[in-house]
Amino acid sequence: MNIHEYQAKQVLKGYGAPVADGVAITSADQAEAAAKQLPGPLYVVKSQIHAGGRGKGKFKELPVDAKGGVRLAFSIEEAVAHAKEMLGNTLVTAQTGEAGKQVNRLYIEDGADIARELYCSLLVDRSVGQTAFVVSTEGGMDIEEVAHATPEKIHTIAINPEAGVTAENVAAINAALELTGDAAEDGKSLFPILYKAFVEKDMDMLEINPLIVMENGHLRVLDAKVSFDGNALYRHEDIRALRDETEEDAKEIEASKWDLAYVALDGNIGCMVNGAGLAMATMDIIKLYGKEPANFCDVGGGAGKDKVAAAFKIITADPKVEGILVNIFGGIMKCDVIAEGVVAAVKEVGLKVPLVVRLEGTNAELGKKILNESGLTIQAADDLDDAAQKIVAAVA
Repeated sequence: MNIHEYQAKQVLKGYGAPVADGVAITSADQAEAAAKQLPGPLYVVKSQIHAGGRGKGKFKELPVDAKGGVRLAFSIEEAVAHAKEMLGNTLVTAQTGEAGKQVNRLYIEDGADIARELYCSLLVDRSVGQTAFVVSTEGGMDIEEVAHATPEKIHTIAINPEAGVTAENVAAINAALELTGDAAEDGKSLFPILYKAFVEKDMDMLEINPLIVMENGHLRVLDAKVSFDGNALYRHEDIRALRDETEEDAKEIEASKWDLAYVALDGNIGCMVNGAGLAMATMDIIKLYGKEPANFCDVGGGAGKDKVAAAFKIITADPKVEGILVNIFGGIMKCDVIAEGVVAAVKEVGLKVPLVVRLEGTNAELGKKILNESGLTIQAADDLDDAAQKIVAAVA
């Protein structure tokens, strides 16, 4: 689960991390009062969407030369003017795709005098099975670009979970970020704070880009992006309360209610598969034959008829879907259960697009019999290759 920048900063502030004062608003009418709560005279007006690259982004509704999704304001009046331009408009960034995201929230924050911009993130390093700091002196820019152009400037420091962040770890992080003086002293407290927050809140990723050294020599968390392990949210009622469903795809929200692994994509062939690996293979072969998958959908190994029907209805609710491929290799998941779920869903919502079904494994023949006797227009496939070719041909 993702949260907004202002929410991430509040979480980190609760652990003692140095963040600037700021106020979140949902209406331009609130901008003046929000700015007056801050020291000034420099303010930063930030779009709050679940996507990166906001500063370089562009608003669809504004002129091409208009400023992006993160703007400086040198007076309260300018902050209000920015808020009026930004709220309600659609911000397109490198991560949103062409559709962009509507800006429903802004964060007006106290400005900072920046001396250096650094990069600091925490994630689980699967190569060593430990949480690790990934840091670089090249902050304030796309870390993927840094990794490609100058990988030697990215440093990974793994943390032993039994010891936590040690003095040696802090020294290594400080050295990698070239911190000295007050900034290095701040690091002694900040880096253990970040690790503590990461572990205690079951974060998947904590990214601070940039972490800044201010003109006064101290560190500050200037931007923060946090995602949480969805499987651990039951332990964190406070984090669950931060969920912003307006930032999520309605189909993905519905899928989460049924415990379906579903991710909406940009293609036109809907997929319903059991098993993440088979789902990836199914999407790959659709691309091989010249089309694009409309979703990733893994119904899992123990789905019942109702869950399968729910998955099918979610897929058909996507207006981009021009055809559907059901690819089931039955093991724990019985093919007859899949067939019953598909038939029930089609009878409820109707079938306006071609449907190809490939069933193999446990009760495959019974599943095929159910589909064949359903009276529905369904194309059976002999194997995955045959299924992919049939659905691609059907939507061509």
